Amino acid sequence: MKKYFDKLLFGTAGVPLSTPKKSSVAGIIRVRELSLDAMELEFVRGVKMSEESALEVKKTAEENNIVLTVHAPYYINLNSDDPAKIRDSKERILQSARIGFLAGAFSVVFHSGYYGKETPGKAYHRIKEAVKEIVMKIRDEGLDIWLRPETMGGLAEFGDLEEVISLSEEIEGILPAIDFAHLHARSIGKYNSYEEVREILSMIERRLGREALKTMHIHMSGIEYGRRGEVRHLNLEESDLNYKEILRALKDFKVAGVVISESPNIEEDAILMKKTYENL
Repeated sequence: MKKYFDKLLFGTAGVPLSTPKKSSVAGIIRVRELSLDAMELEFVRGVKMSEESALEVKKTAEENNIVLTVHAPYYINLNSDDPAKIRDSKERILQSARIGFLAGAFSVVFHSGYYGKETPGKAYHRIKEAVKEIVMKIRDEGLDIWLRPETMGGLAEFGDLEEVISLSEEIEGILPAIDFAHLHARSIGKYNSYEEVREILSMIERRLGREALKTMHIHMSGIEYGRRGEVRHLNLEESDLNYKEILRALKDFKVAGVVISESPNIEEDAILMKKTYENL
């Protein structure tokens, strides 16, 4: 049974920088020491965690009351012209879900791919069919974990808000991962006010149901952007991202789930967001 929440939790993208020993187990313990609530297992350069290690991670997370998410490898393109690359991309997402499930994670976020030479409509169709296949295998293997296409920050990347919501409407078992920094960068400065964020949340509720807002997987960071969208992540206070108003909208809309800090200073901005949210 997929996980739902009664409040918003805050955590780090990977092991906190201040962790003495750079392992997932040590990272979970450090997250708890920092009074944070969650940690994303970063499989971004490949799924290298063994099944045995995943079980140890699950045990440590349960003992420390830490919620886990997973980020699948970066090198995924479900719209590649090369069938072998599509096959490998599917397998990387599947393996992320397998190890994530063993580790007790409730959600796996992935980057869908690039438009390439295709029109957005054709790219959408190809990616939808690939994601359907992945979801079927996840079901067949009994992996009780959400699959999340992420909103992306670059204009060449598949994953605007409409695309990830539409995929979630059409395929049971997936929901969007909402990266507010990416939305802000992709729109060249929009999605940065209380009203705009409420519109996003209203759209999700209207099209995916209130339950979708009770199991949110959110990424936040500062961001630098140009005419083609995202350039690089920044710390929140170095960026024009209006994180306070985003958090205010999340609170007023009673959103629940996990907010993962992807800022370069990782845990500092996770703590900043949690304290800001609690003081609203």
